[in-house]
Amino acid sequence: MRWRGLLALAGLLVTLGAAGCAQEAGESPTSGGQARPSGSPQVVVTTNILGDVVTQLVGDQVEVRTLMAPNADPHSFGVSAQDAAQMQQADLLVANGLGLEEGLLDHVESARSAGTAIFEAGEHLTPLEYNTEEASGVDPHFWTDPTVMAEVVTALESALAENVTGVDTARLQSATSEYLAELDALDRDMATRFAAIPKAHRALVTNHHVFGYMARRYDFRLIGAVIPGGATLAAPSASDLADLADAVREAGVPAIFADSSQPDRLVTALAEHTGVEVAVVPLHTESLTASDGEAPTYLDMMHVNTDRIEDALT
Repeated sequence: MRWRGLLALAGLLVTLGAAGCAQEAGESPTSGGQARPSGSPQVVVTTNILGDVVTQLVGDQVEVRTLMAPNADPHSFGVSAQDAAQMQQADLLVANGLGLEEGLLDHVESARSAGTAIFEAGEHLTPLEYNTEEASGVDPHFWTDPTVMAEVVTALESALAENVTGVDTARLQSATSEYLAELDALDRDMATRFAAIPKAHRALVTNHHVFGYMARRYDFRLIGAVIPGGATLAAPSASDLADLADAVREAGVPAIFADSSQPDRLVTALAEHTGVEVAVVPLHTESLTASDGEAPTYLDMMHVNTDRIEDALT
């Protein structure tokens, strides 16, 4: 009976995974939909996490157009033809650069061929490799470690100063220094709070592999993920789910963490198959919320996640 239930669950996951990952191309709050005035400096950014970071650095000096809408999936969102054209017209195009934005890779390369200056965050850090049986390759989720984000911010300042006409470099430098100080404070807060969690409880089960950098920085164990691989586009088999359920029971974890922008029915179903009481805790892992949500900025997202992980595992 247990296997019959797991097979049915696997079928449900395939259906829900396809529905959850279908993302219509839409305009984010920072994408005005109009061609920019001639000579007006503009930075186009693929993901909303990087879009927020760029905005923190340049303030109102530059128009920042973020392509990824709030609560979207970076692995599957698309862009309009107008967005693709603006990627080629920007003073600077900012992207993850580690294969995260799977639907935009061709557009980024087209912009590069058109002569657009490209800043890829992945070129300015030492990327982790997935080290699990379910995932292989480079892990693009570097922002879960604020010290790695600080490396990206330092490099981003230079790219903005070099490529965006008219930027006041003194203001840019001041804003960057302030933001780096905030990232340092965030890191120290996370380190203190996570260190207070008993080491046996510092174990993570998530909807997909997203916390490798955080686990390395703050000494967490990665038990497994509901969706195999580092993207949200795959679907687990019945044997994947059975193995993960066994690992959850063996580790005795009190919570499974699900991305708040994805349906948590997948993780809830797994929790029900573990045979023990396991909470399902939503986190903001790959996307910011709209301005009226609880995680409209990268720093907000990290603080909310820290609160929830601490509460769930302490």
